[in-house]
Amino acid sequence: MSIMPHRRVSGTIRYTSKKPERLDQERGRETFAFTHHQDGAVTVQAHCEIEDPRPTVMRDIVYSTDAQGRPMDCHVRLSLDDAYLGTGWVWFDHDAGVAHLESHGPSIGRVSQKMPIPPALDGFGTHPIVGDGFITRIMDVSRGPHRRQLTVLLPSPDHRGATPPMLAEVKIWLEYVGEEEREVAAGRFACRHFRFVDEASMGGTQHPPYDMWVTADADNVFVCGGVGGYMQTWYELVSLTR
Repeated sequence: MSIMPHRRVSGTIRYTSKKPERLDQERGRETFAFTHHQDGAVTVQAHCEIEDPRPTVMRDIVYSTDAQGRPMDCHVRLSLDDAYLGTGWVWFDHDAGVAHLESHGPSIGRVSQKMPIPPALDGFGTHPIVGDGFITRIMDVSRGPHRRQLTVLLPSPDHRGATPPMLAEVKIWLEYVGEEEREVAAGRFACRHFRFVDEASMGGTQHPPYDMWVTADADNVFVCGGVGGYMQTWYELVSLTR
């Protein structure tokens, strides 16, 4: 029997297309794990593979938040068409109010970056789908359906995160729609329905509305969701262990 005091949650998400010519065809996948530490910190690990549209993207991230839910650090490594695109490490010094980045990639060389942490920072956007569910923790669902603008730092403002890691600040609206049950390949779950709405054209291009359903518990596990507009994608939890 393990004496390790942490708790683990892990699973797999399938990516499919909603474009008419590729309807419901698999276009990628994601494996993930949450480590819930005894002191309240959380570490998220994710491996993501996007096959369509080309070029293919592969992403690995390890991201941690502290007991207050604040970003602590993140490592990200990216491949584009199975060739090295870049790697980066971000560390948040909340006492000094500064986020530090060390990054490298063939197109940018070695880069060191510092950025003031926005005073109303809501989180760090890591780009894996499971991270989209994780950030919904900041919503006060006791208020009922409502929306609020989020201030988020990202390692890439590209909609697929397919650029060498560099810090960027974006603002996006997150709406709490209500509670619903959803049945997916991994089972039936009591969920909270959220919707991201990009009114500020993140990365210079407006991200289409993004509906998602997240477990209605403290784990905030992404269950299913999809993006409309030019993306026409769908994501579904196909396995979960906790």
